[in-house]
Amino acid sequence: MTHFRTTTRLLMAGAAFAVLSGQAFAAIDGQDLLAKINAAYAAGSGVLKAESIEVNGNDVVLKGTTFTATGPQEKSIVLGNLTLQDVTAEDGGAYHIDRIEFPEVNVTEEKSSFNIKDLYLAGVRVPGSTTGDDLNSLMMYEEAHSGPITVTNDGKQVFAISEASGSVSLAEDESSLSFEGSVTGIKADLTSVEDANSKDAIDGLGLQTVNGDISVSGSWEPASGTINLEDYTFDFTDVGSLSMSVALSGYTMDLVKQFQETARTMQADPKNEQAQQAAGIAMFGLMQQMSFKSAQISFEDAGITQRGLDYAGKQQGSDGEQMAQMVKGMVPLLLAQAKLGALQNEVSEAVNAFIDDPKNITVTAEPEKEVPFPMIMGAAMGAPESVPALLGVSVTANDE
Repeated sequence: MTHFRTTTRLLMAGAAFAVLSGQAFAAIDGQDLLAKINAAYAAGSGVLKAESIEVNGNDVVLKGTTFTATGPQEKSIVLGNLTLQDVTAEDGGAYHIDRIEFPEVNVTEEKSSFNIKDLYLAGVRVPGSTTGDDLNSLMMYEEAHSGPITVTNDGKQVFAISEASGSVSLAEDESSLSFEGSVTGIKADLTSVEDANSKDAIDGLGLQTVNGDISVSGSWEPASGTINLEDYTFDFTDVGSLSMSVALSGYTMDLVKQFQETARTMQADPKNEQAQQAAGIAMFGLMQQMSFKSAQISFEDAGITQRGLDYAGKQQGSDGEQMAQMVKGMVPLLLAQAKLGALQNEVSEAVNAFIDDPKNITVTAEPEKEVPFPMIMGAAMGAPESVPALLGVSVTANDE
């Protein structure tokens, strides 16, 4: 009897284990995965197609893949075979892909060529449904990466990037996300420019070669619709650093889906001008659901300002110092036409200080409370001089 009871318990335990683990050992449906990847291209920006699909354990191989960008300039890119590594099925029909590695990209057209190496996505989550109202309805990745990118023209490298990467992190409760990215080792060779006027400007500004980096970081909370682009910086050697930030509210998941639907409508009939105009008006109307919280744009000079004044002065038959005085004299006249009200003097003082000693100049907009977009548009049309005060605009120069 004891042996019977023990055997029965083992059988029941085995049966329970089989039931609980059945989903984990179930074969991945490659066709379903590809269909859900395409469904997750929310704005209808493209379609991924495969000639055949193979499932090898937890890996899914998409053979003979092409990506077709939809829209008026529809074009297909041959990607070859893609291996989706360590794919697991999750609750609600979602999938998690540990890593997707893309083959090296080589495109040649006439005398130009384009090459990208070391492309991959890591920690990709494909939603089971795109109809939800939270982050689980979006396709997301933990990391996106590209190695060297090079562009050559007539055998000469004219543009290159050392590395580009981006990452997305979900909050523990999955109510918000943060993101950051960077593009490093940007190099542009402008010595091959043939247009005489452009070449003269490039030489005068000392921009024969341009080197720099780009960085971005921010966060988004779909429930409140608060999106905060904390930093977006272009930093170029011997030119300067341009940094921007902006915070908006009202960018909810519902609004995102409305934007996406409008974009799909525009792409569905790109040659119909009336349909495009109607969709454009609809897109503009959707933006009225958002509110402005704050923004800032700042430029830190690294030599381009003085070279710009010298070049402009030379074009006028004078020098940089005389051009600086001319600019300072023109600013009040231009500001008077812009109807900036009380801000006019503040801008003039900041511009004069920056021209005299080019270090940095910053424009900040920080209202006491967030301002709905319709209110901003109404003020801009009815009383433009009130907009700076409405948005809490200030301008400073050479801040320490």
